[in-house]
Amino acid sequence: MAPKKGKGDEATKLPPLIGRFGTSLKIGIVGLPNVGKSTFFNVLTKSQAAAENFPFCTIDPNESRVPIPDERYDFLCQFHKPASKIPAFLNVVDIAGLVKGAHSGQGLGNAFLSHISACDGIFHLTRAFEDEDIIHVEGTVDPVRDMEIIHEELRLKDEEMIGPIIDKLEKTAIRGGDKKLKPEYDTMCKIKSWVMDEKKHVRYYHDWNDKEIEVLNKYLFLTSKPMIYLVNLSEKDYIRKKNKWLVKIKEWVDRHDPGALVIPFSGGLESRLQDKIEEEKQKYCTEHKTQSALSRIIKAGYAALQLEYFFTAGPDEVRAWTIRKGTKAPQAAGKIHTDFEKGFIMAEVMKFQDFKEEGSESAVKAAGKYRQQGRNYVVEDGDIIFFKFNAPNAPKKK
Repeated sequence: MAPKKGKGDEATKLPPLIGRFGTSLKIGIVGLPNVGKSTFFNVLTKSQAAAENFPFCTIDPNESRVPIPDERYDFLCQFHKPASKIPAFLNVVDIAGLVKGAHSGQGLGNAFLSHISACDGIFHLTRAFEDEDIIHVEGTVDPVRDMEIIHEELRLKDEEMIGPIIDKLEKTAIRGGDKKLKPEYDTMCKIKSWVMDEKKHVRYYHDWNDKEIEVLNKYLFLTSKPMIYLVNLSEKDYIRKKNKWLVKIKEWVDRHDPGALVIPFSGGLESRLQDKIEEEKQKYCTEHKTQSALSRIIKAGYAALQLEYFFTAGPDEVRAWTIRKGTKAPQAAGKIHTDFEKGFIMAEVMKFQDFKEEGSESAVKAAGKYRQQGRNYVVEDGDIIFFKFNAPNAPKKK
């Protein structure tokens, strides 16, 4: 029987995404030395990178996989009580502190910038707390100045990359008359004008067309990476939700990187909470009328990488499968096994909310909310899917 046509079956063309293709994407924690990057990373990953009080104590980037907190996943695990539980993960990299002049090799500049280029998104961490025991590399605490230093270092590194690319294209496309490369040359000239003349980051421009995005994805400039701004406050300021820098930081981000998220948090508070058992954590948060910001930060990082996930769920296993936004059903099936994509017949889809409200798969079917979707169906975040497929030697269905 042919699958019923669902709403997603009209072949919708989605705009291409800027960035590396794939789902094993990473987000890097970037900032000046001694702003709280390793403390934040330690709390995120419960690992203990040497959070020492001097610049460059993190040289080899520490990498960790952080599970994505998700009530839907927790609900499915409680419902099915499966033998195996696999959540979605965010890959986080702790990158050593960047200093002024890093693009030209100051501090440990070039190594750091190459670590950033291996990442696909950036947690830009800035310090808005005073602490005489923790030296600031610039002498005083001024998060807006710090943000400008980081932004400029990343832009200057892209500037260094753009020059040789244009020279090479000029030789082949203009002087050599290679017409195929002329559009790439024109795009690079547009990027050069934006980054070098206007002195702006690639991601600030929201109207790159499909062909231009292809060129951007060939070179993966540092300033094209999505950025989330994390403001590290003292525990006292975070709890009372007041700090003299917060408004200035928000104004600066709205002016320079409109639409970007600014998330205040307190490394001190997060460290304190991490040492407590769950009950004590809740008691402390209730007493101080506060809550951890980690969950929000992890989810925001995952979304910034244009990632989402669907679930396969049953008594054997509940698992979240990471895909890029806009992935169609056969490619989503291929995440589980390539045979699923090759022999794709249909995707049987339940929305999580329907499953939760109806209480079981059979109740969802009885309510007419269990959909059979074809190969043009664009998978949505949180879909619960059962794939049907033809495959050589017919391995077990998942």
